[in-house]
Amino acid sequence: MKVSLFAPLVSPQNDAAYVSALARGAEDRGFHCIWLGEHVVLFDDYDAQYPYEENGKIPVGGDRGLLEPVTALSFMAAQTSRIRLGTGICLVPQRNPVYTAKEIAAVDYLSGGRVDFGVGVGWLKEEFTALGVPFARRGARCREYLEVIKTLWTEDVSSYSGEFYKLDPCRQYPKPIQQDGPPIYFGGESDAALRRVAEIGDGWYGFNVAPEDVPGYLSKLDGFLEFVGRTRSDVRTVIGPYGHKLNRDRAARYQDAGVDELVAMIVGRDLGELERWLDRLASEYVN
Repeated sequence: MKVSLFAPLVSPQNDAAYVSALARGAEDRGFHCIWLGEHVVLFDDYDAQYPYEENGKIPVGGDRGLLEPVTALSFMAAQTSRIRLGTGICLVPQRNPVYTAKEIAAVDYLSGGRVDFGVGVGWLKEEFTALGVPFARRGARCREYLEVIKTLWTEDVSSYSGEFYKLDPCRQYPKPIQQDGPPIYFGGESDAALRRVAEIGDGWYGFNVAPEDVPGYLSKLDGFLEFVGRTRSDVRTVIGPYGHKLNRDRAARYQDAGVDELVAMIVGRDLGELERWLDRLASEYVN
C-alpha cells in the first residue's frame, strides 16, 4: 500500500517556503504523492452542507483561503523529481474545460509525467454561483467536460459538440507526458461517484471513509465495474481517512480492506511543525 499526503494549503500561513519544504520533505521521506484540494472562493455564510464535518461547515474561511492547486503543484514540480502530484480534488464542472486541460497537461509535461488528476462535482452551490455556472446537473457537466479534456490531451485536432460545451476543431499543445493523459480519480462516496469511477475512471478517491466501511464501497464498485465489463484490477482505490484518526492499526486495516493508496492529512502552521509532521508520518507509515 502506497502512502501519500493530503495538504490543505491555507494561505497566508502556508507560504512559498512552507510549500517548498513540504514538497522536498515529502519526496525525501518516500511519500508516494501530494494531493491538493480546491476552492477558488469561500463564504462567511452559506447554505450548502460540507459533507465531511458534522456541522456542515468547511474548517477554513474568514481571511484564510486555499492556494490554487494547479499553480501550487507546478511550484512543487519545479522542486522535485519523483513524487507524484495530485489534485484531490479538482472541481471540474465549475471550470472551463479547455483551460483545465491546458493547465493539467502543462504540469504533467513539466513534471515528466507525474500528475494524478483527482476530480469531483463539488458541493458548495454558492461557489458555482460566483463563477456563473449552474449547480444543477453538475455530474453530467463533469462527464462532458472530461470528454473535452481527453480529446485535447489525445487528439492532434480536437473538437467536441455536446449539451454543455462545443469546441470547434483546434489544436492544443503540449500534450501530457503520460499516455492518454494523467489518470483520472473520481472523488466522492455516492453511488453516482462510484458509477463514474467504473465507467470512465482510473481510480476512486474516497474521503473520510472508515476502514470498516471500505469493503461495502468496494462491493458496490465491483458491481458497477462488472456491469460495464471491467474489474477491480482496472482501477486503484485511494482513501483519505480525514476524521478517522490514523494510527498503525487503522492503517493496517485499510490495507487489509484492499486500499491501494492511503492519504494522510498533514497540517502545519509553521516550518517546524511541518517537519515534525513529516517525520512522524514517515516513521509510522512509509516503508
